[in-house]
Amino acid sequence: MLNVIICGAPGCGKGTQSDLIVNKYQLKHLSTGDLLRKEMADKTELGQIAEGYISKGQLVPDQMIIDILAKNIEAFGNDINGIILDGFPRTVAQAEALESMMAKNNKTINVLVDLSVEKDELIDRLIKRGQTSGRSDDNLETITKRLEVYQTQTAPVSDFYRNLNKYAAIDGMGTIDEIFGRISAVLDSNL
Repeated sequence: MLNVIICGAPGCGKGTQSDLIVNKYQLKHLSTGDLLRKEMADKTELGQIAEGYISKGQLVPDQMIIDILAKNIEAFGNDINGIILDGFPRTVAQAEALESMMAKNNKTINVLVDLSVEKDELIDRLIKRGQTSGRSDDNLETITKRLEVYQTQTAPVSDFYRNLNKYAAIDGMGTIDEIFGRISAVLDSNL
C-alpha cells in the first residue's frame, strides 16, 4: 500500500500533480480543500464555520480537519492501493494526529512529497487561477496572507517528516510532465 502526502505552498501544483499520481498509482485522493469546499457549497454548519476562516486566509482548526479525514479514510477500508493526502497535514499537530490515526488502522505514510516553487511564480499562478476559476481566495491580499501562514504553520510539517525519514523535496518548477517525472521516481522507490 502506498500512502502519500503531497504538500507545498498554495499554487505549487498539488492538485494537478495529485490527479496524475491518482491515475498512475490508482490511489484514493483526499483533498481537504475539496472536502471543505463541498461542505461550504452544501451550506453545512461545518462549511459555514470553515468559510469564516478560509475567507480571511486562515487555517481551519486542526480537530475539524482531522475528524473529516478520519471519517473518509475509514470509509475506504483496506481494499485500496493507498491514499494521497492533498492539503493535509498543515500543522505539526495535524501530522502527529495523522501518524497516530494511521497507526491505529495498521497503516503508515510512506512519503511526504514537498513541491518547491519560487514565491513570484506562486503569486502569478494563483492570480491566474483566480481569474479563470472565480475562487474568491485567489486575490493578492489573501494570497499574501496564505503564503505567510504556510511559511509559519505548514512548512514545519516538512521537518516533522524529514525527521521520520519520510520526506522528499521536489523541484516544482518546469512543465507538468517534468515535475511528475520527478515525483514518480520518488514514489516508485517507495513501492
